[in-house]
Amino acid sequence: MSTAHQTAGPYWHLIDFPEWADLLREDGPNAGATGEPVIIQGVITDGDGALVTDAMVEIWHADPQGDYDAGFQGFGRCTTDAEGTFRFATLKPGPVPGRGNTLQAPHIQISIFARGLLSHLTTRLYFAGEPLNETDPLLALIPADRRSTIIAEPVSPGTWQLDIRLQGGAETVFLDI
Repeated sequence: MSTAHQTAGPYWHLIDFPEWADLLREDGPNAGATGEPVIIQGVITDGDGALVTDAMVEIWHADPQGDYDAGFQGFGRCTTDAEGTFRFATLKPGPVPGRGNTLQAPHIQISIFARGLLSHLTTRLYFAGEPLNETDPLLALIPADRRSTIIAEPVSPGTWQLDIRLQGGAETVFLDI
């Protein structure tokens, strides 16, 4: 027997813990962790350019040394607000080993859950100006004219902006995983 596909929400209020957006909070699992503090923020819009005000955004990334298992919790979650904005406080991840002898540029995986999506969307956030962006194996697979859709730009010291478009001409590059 098969089950009908349904969209995931909007039930974010049942699974939203606002403190999960601050991976550096004093009472959190990363209290005392060292590295470069960063704010990751952006606005999510749909294919018509309308704000997506009820999405849930999850991030996952390595620690500043590029490790996933060194005691740093690189997972966070938040909902978009009335302006379609998401915001996380964390530490900038380090380069991560890839297949063979490759080294992936510092990046953050982003998953988006929203009404109208049968399955969540996954993308990455890379940091503008990172030298390893030039040789990152995943970025190399993306046509040059589309890479900017997953490269965050600095908007002030320590704050990086990546706006996400779910559909349309300027659609963010999403990963098929």
